[in-house]
Amino acid sequence: MARTNLRPTAIIPLGDCAAYIEFSEKLDLEVNAVVQRLALAVHGRAAPWIRDVVPALGGLALHFDPDHPGAFGDALHAAANLIADCLKEGLPEADDVLRTVEVPVCYEAQYAPDIEEVAKKAGLSVEEVARRHAAGEYRVLMIGFAPGHAYMGGLDAKLAVPRRATPRARVPAGSVAIANEQTVVYPYAISGGWSVIGRTPLKVFDAARQEPSLFAPGDRVRFRAISGEEFLKLAQ
Repeated sequence: MARTNLRPTAIIPLGDCAAYIEFSEKLDLEVNAVVQRLALAVHGRAAPWIRDVVPALGGLALHFDPDHPGAFGDALHAAANLIADCLKEGLPEADDVLRTVEVPVCYEAQYAPDIEEVAKKAGLSVEEVARRHAAGEYRVLMIGFAPGHAYMGGLDAKLAVPRRATPRARVPAGSVAIANEQTVVYPYAISGGWSVIGRTPLKVFDAARQEPSLFAPGDRVRFRAISGEEFLKLAQ
């Protein structure tokens, strides 16, 4: 277990049954890494009054049963004490608990409608955009917007283009997209405003699986470039 000097900057009620413990108002990769480990520590406590633990970009949401005797009649205060105890005792080392997920991606034009535009904005070739994206080391910062929709940090600075001016009403499942300093993989066909530069044949979210989402907060993610032919084989 490793100690940290990080301390909450705010504890914000989220209705009657949840609290958000904030450590940073903006994205800070070091803070986010600690938040992921803190979530694991809270899970490890298995407090009977805690219903769910949801790590976000700069904080942690604790969903609780306010009427459970373990909350001592003041769940907000109990949540603050639980976080303080975990931080005091130390957090698990990331290397001991986090996974690495490999994601095959086809960056060919039929799966990458925005890759040429991204290349122009970045002053790179299309091939270099694909190479730089696949060479990155990413970490899932949080799951949000939709079930299984993982926001990942670690994007090459040269690829940090703004969101599209006009969002698409429907982005195909498995689409790999970028915006600002992050990358995402659309878990199913939904609307979106990020630049699509590839697609994976993997099923990112499946409610029938024991673990519905391919990704979890804190996961390390590596993308592997594949051909269109390999995409079709894996998709089958």
